[in-house]
Amino acid sequence: MNLNFSANDVVYYPQEDSFMSHNERKYLPQRLAEILPAFIATLPAVVDVGQGAKVAVAESDVEEYPGLWLRGTGGPGLAATFPPYPLKEKRETDLNIRVIEAADYIAITKGTRTFPWRVLGIVDQDTDLLTNEIVYLLEKPSQVQDTSWIKPGKVSWDWWNANNVYGVDFKAGINTATYKYYIDFAAKYAIPYIILDEGWYKGSNCIDVVPAIDMEELTAYGKQKNVGLILWVGWKVLDDRLEQALNQYAKWGIAGIKVDFMQRSDQPVINYYHRVSRETAKRKMLVDFHGDQKPASMTRTWPNLINTEGVRGLEWDKWSAETDPKHSVTLPFTRMFLGPMDYTPGAMLNAQKASFAAIHNGR
Repeated sequence: MNLNFSANDVVYYPQEDSFMSHNERKYLPQRLAEILPAFIATLPAVVDVGQGAKVAVAESDVEEYPGLWLRGTGGPGLAATFPPYPLKEKRETDLNIRVIEAADYIAITKGTRTFPWRVLGIVDQDTDLLTNEIVYLLEKPSQVQDTSWIKPGKVSWDWWNANNVYGVDFKAGINTATYKYYIDFAAKYAIPYIILDEGWYKGSNCIDVVPAIDMEELTAYGKQKNVGLILWVGWKVLDDRLEQALNQYAKWGIAGIKVDFMQRSDQPVINYYHRVSRETAKRKMLVDFHGDQKPASMTRTWPNLINTEGVRGLEWDKWSAETDPKHSVTLPFTRMFLGPMDYTPGAMLNAQKASFAAIHNGR
């Protein structure tokens, strides 16, 4: 696929270093001809074609195929590129699974389904980007018949402030007492969920709970307070024992999972997004994917997929000053063209630019 424009227009281009990425780049304006073929990007790229009109380059209904990426052409255009089919992986850590050998093809398919849509969202003015639903409408219709149990909502998030709570009669941390405190907080302010982020399970086993947490006690306490529990989990350790883990989570009474660190959109990982969404739906569990933006174009198909990341969100304030207001107000017109965006908002401390300091454990 090649897209050629009549002029050397400005494009908001989320340039990447490689196909392995969290997709958390800025959408920086540059001229099309300045983008060399080596400069790849995730979606969407939004081209300003003049007189207020924009063209958003996207995709939809991606299944049994890798996700679409873009590259420069050295001229006034963009070209398609795809992550190749992985043949061999290296497990650097439980969270970083790098492809070290790839095929010279991009997919293995039975050829019994339609290929993904390539989408051009053409609008007369910026505000039309906010209301254009073409990506959602081109997705496969819902594969979940009964959706009455799906209830999106806010989450009280432990990782954001490094489990720091104070003025309490227990030692704060990844333990039952701290999460009961979070449940009480959520119940008080009508927040329907809390999340247990990284650290609640041992090593590479995502059903082996650390000794300081009594999961049955927590889920029972949450049920009593009408607060559901969401569990964070690394994607590969979940994949290692997917059905066993989800059965255990369902037995505990877990409301949903937050799956993280995929950093890839090759065909097997795209299939993984669908598999996890399907298996959680069977067990009436919500799912939130981090570590890639491709699942944003699957939320019509899997309505239990309530949100996706793949965005430079507010969490970056923990280690940098890069999520500035200009970046934040650009995102609704760029990244959100694909679908829902887990921007991880909700900081309770405010600082003006002159006095801001990134403090990882202090938010």
